[in-house]
Amino acid sequence: MACPHVESISLSPPTPSQSVYREDCTQCFDSIDEPAGLDVCLQCFNGGCPGVKTHSKLHSITRSHPLVLNIRRTRKQLVKDEPPAKITKLAIAAETEADRYDTHTAARCLECDVDIDLFNPKIAPVVNGILKANTFSRQEEVKAWEQELTSCEHILLLQQQESRQLQSDLGHCSKCDLKENLWLCLECGNLGCGRAQFGGVGGNSHGLAHATESSHAVAVKLGSITPEGTADVYCYQCDEERVDGELSSHLAHWGIILSDQIKTEKSLTEMQIEQNLRWEFSMTTEDGKELQPLFGPALTGLKNLGNSCYLASILQCLFDLPAFQDRYYRPGSDLPIVADPAQDLETQLCKMADGLLSGRYSKPDSDVVASEHSPEVPHQKGLAPSMLKHLIGRGHPEFSTMRQQDSFELLQHLVKLISRSQHPSPLRDPTQKFRFLMEQRLECLSCKKVRYQTNEQDSIFIDVPLEKLPAVEGQGEQYKPVTLKQCLDNVTAPEAVELTCASCGSKDGFTKRSLFKTFPDTLIVNARKMAIENWVPRKVDVPVLVGDEPFDLDEYLSSGQQANEELLPEDSTSAAPAFVANEQAVEQLMSMGFPKNRCDRALYATGNSDANIAMEWLFGHMEDPDIDDPLVIAAPAAGGGALADDPEKIEMLTGMGFSVPQARKGLRETGGDIERAVEWVFSHPDDMGDFGEDAPPPEAAERTEAGTSTLPAKFQLHSIVCHKGTSIHAGHYVAFVRKVLDTQVPKWVLFNDEKVVEAGDIEEMKKTAYVYFFNRVVLV
Repeated sequence: MACPHVESISLSPPTPSQSVYREDCTQCFDSIDEPAGLDVCLQCFNGGCPGVKTHSKLHSITRSHPLVLNIRRTRKQLVKDEPPAKITKLAIAAETEADRYDTHTAARCLECDVDIDLFNPKIAPVVNGILKANTFSRQEEVKAWEQELTSCEHILLLQQQESRQLQSDLGHCSKCDLKENLWLCLECGNLGCGRAQFGGVGGNSHGLAHATESSHAVAVKLGSITPEGTADVYCYQCDEERVDGELSSHLAHWGIILSDQIKTEKSLTEMQIEQNLRWEFSMTTEDGKELQPLFGPALTGLKNLGNSCYLASILQCLFDLPAFQDRYYRPGSDLPIVADPAQDLETQLCKMADGLLSGRYSKPDSDVVASEHSPEVPHQKGLAPSMLKHLIGRGHPEFSTMRQQDSFELLQHLVKLISRSQHPSPLRDPTQKFRFLMEQRLECLSCKKVRYQTNEQDSIFIDVPLEKLPAVEGQGEQYKPVTLKQCLDNVTAPEAVELTCASCGSKDGFTKRSLFKTFPDTLIVNARKMAIENWVPRKVDVPVLVGDEPFDLDEYLSSGQQANEELLPEDSTSAAPAFVANEQAVEQLMSMGFPKNRCDRALYATGNSDANIAMEWLFGHMEDPDIDDPLVIAAPAAGGGALADDPEKIEMLTGMGFSVPQARKGLRETGGDIERAVEWVFSHPDDMGDFGEDAPPPEAAERTEAGTSTLPAKFQLHSIVCHKGTSIHAGHYVAFVRKVLDTQVPKWVLFNDEKVVEAGDIEEMKKTAYVYFFNRVVLV
């Protein structure tokens, strides 16, 4: 029986701007490498698995999209007896996907349960478009790299010679017969071939020769031009890839109409991504033996997407915590039904939990054949967290890029996203287990009156003392080891604060001390090992000694206000301004050398409560162009109501986990600016949002106090994120997690991107840890 849906449903190939999920399922990590392959919807290009979870069928039923293209990939058997050659960043591997895999395709109607002819004139263009389109992960990587590109004076001041039609001349290079990798000089219209590159891309550098001889700077790669106006533009004077804001008119000058162009070749960005070589981490023991791979439930690696190890290391630590496992791992339950699973935070976190914890994907990479140069059992292929990475980074100036980032800043951002997202009953916010109260006590040195202030936190910073050891010839700078207790003693030690007393008027100052008012179930500690040189933070390797055994935090619990203490009067003002920076935090930041304007800006962006958090924000925003400008709190723009109700912007923010009222309020307060709206919501955690004129906000649920003050408070190290490199924004991150494997004795497991191995003795690595996860020990 013929399928009626082929003729009745409107179909069109994907445009370059559309996401095509043809690599893995949007709701689990089943991929085109599974025996059943992957079904790509011919209408919306969603990827759904037809195998164990049958997400393809679910998508077909819920969206009424019955037509799919099944893509199945099998590995060609190749035996390699030589270690892989290391390549430079700009090198491109000659081996293509076609060299490595056989790809099998079939079209099918899931509702009629019949196969469809791939050569059907209505189906064929769509199938061809899907197979040629960039995958979702590749498209997001390209976008992330492309947003780094800028224009230059040579493009802005470009003077084009007399125009003429070039269409008949666009067949080959003006100095040779090459017909690909052709670059058009935008100044004179000369066509020259590009430079030869790895991967079979030919070139005799005639485009470069023309630029050198003529001093013409700007050229565009013809095969990279898309109807949407993107293309490879290169400035030979700057020797950099650039962006041409007037590309359409510059091409039209030579008779090339942008809307008529079809992209036929990979862009420079796409080729750079293909060969991005990640930092290699030693996978051997001290005596040179290869660390053996581990496989099984909760032993699944994550593929490096190119500078994504900061994300992978944090995810491994989070999803080994009971709170995250209980919240997001649902092996016997259905995921929420949403229109676009790839853009839904809840779905992607559940997908990550299933991928990491189920063990279904923790198996040797079948693409790798063991040899004398590799372990007897190959490592895993690793899961690619591209959808979650995109969702976490969307709208964020740093995490949306392909640059290496600070893993702790990523953790803070992710915790905020999760805590602001919706948690359907009876499911609870897993980040609640991180929260605790710090109590700050101020005492006037003159009148002895006191003030207590309580701040809720989900992590704590420890400043690691920097004491250099005597120089040793042949070794770099060495620092004296410190214990975790020394660091905690410093954090909670009394300190002098220069303030004027509101009660007695004395300028003698105050003593300030911060202690725990409650303790969390999981204590997250960031060890700040930073030295600031010329306003630039530089990471130094200071060994911090932390044992595996439980330890007490009882001595760091605050005793609270005493019966004989008299409280300082509350400060009062007749008309409070929109924002007043926390005076103590400003003083603390300025004592570190930060200017007042920077302090105000950082405190406003981070909730105006904690100097340490504000300082971390400053470290990440040193290059902001307005970092030294006075802070101006802009009033909501005229028409802010309309901007706040923009459905597309509200959808983007709710996809990040915010509620609709929070999204509306954030947009209203920031004039409709999505990026600023995200920061506004983060900085106003207690604001329930704008429910509209006709819908008053519901009664706030009774807030339970974060953490508990019961003693004893024993904690034990559960996992750590370690970092190699001199900057937190470079180098490489790995995670070590304490697990019970085949015996009842806990062992340390190393997660180095896709490689998962038993780590053995990690005392040396523990000394260089950057983020610690301590679990509270429950006494029975």
